[in-house]
Amino acid sequence: MGFAASVLTILPAMFPGPLAHSLVGTALAKGVWSLDTVDIRDYSSDRHRTVDDTPAGGGAGMVMRADVLSRAVDAAMAGEPQGRPLLYLSPRGERLTQARVSTLARGPGVILLCGRFEGIDERLLQRRPIEEVSLGDFVLSGGEIAAMALLDAAVRLLPGVVGDAASLAEESFEGGLLEYPHYTRPQLWEGLEIPSVLMSGHHAQIAKWRRARAEDITRARRPDLWAAYQSRPHGH
Repeated sequence: MGFAASVLTILPAMFPGPLAHSLVGTALAKGVWSLDTVDIRDYSSDRHRTVDDTPAGGGAGMVMRADVLSRAVDAAMAGEPQGRPLLYLSPRGERLTQARVSTLARGPGVILLCGRFEGIDERLLQRRPIEEVSLGDFVLSGGEIAAMALLDAAVRLLPGVVGDAASLAEESFEGGLLEYPHYTRPQLWEGLEIPSVLMSGHHAQIAKWRRARAEDITRARRPDLWAAYQSRPHGH
């Protein structure tokens, strides 16, 4: 069985959206991975299909109810034989990394809970095996776009999705560095030339140049990654 993704959302019409296009979409059409959506509103208990209520203690916005969410979560996890992790897309979650994405891609799939409004009742997180995951230090209108980003990142790592598997090994974050610069024709554009070493045909020198540029970019832009890279046995 391939990588199976289930998304719990109040906006199921957003899916597959961008995930139906390009390499990931082709893989979806071929059955390399599967995607199903669970409409959280189907688990509400009133005719208005209410999923939220005012925050306890007052304040702006609305909070998604634990009772409604738990029914949706329990239904998604019922008879779950694959051991897929249940992830809640949240700005206060642990930062998603390429290493974590790689681990997810090697597994049976994921169940993703997409929040809306001010978030979800904290008691759901206490009573269900939910892990909070964040794309970064910013806030989106809801978890759906974050879920799409996570799935795109994971699915492209599945065998056969990206044509040249070797290209995956040279991307940003693989090996602890940001990716080196890329160039293509024309050789001269607006007074700027492709670095001569890339046109030399000397593969060892090209590899050395690319590693040096990746290190320069990482050192300048991401001191945190650079420090971690240096602490590795192969760090410089």
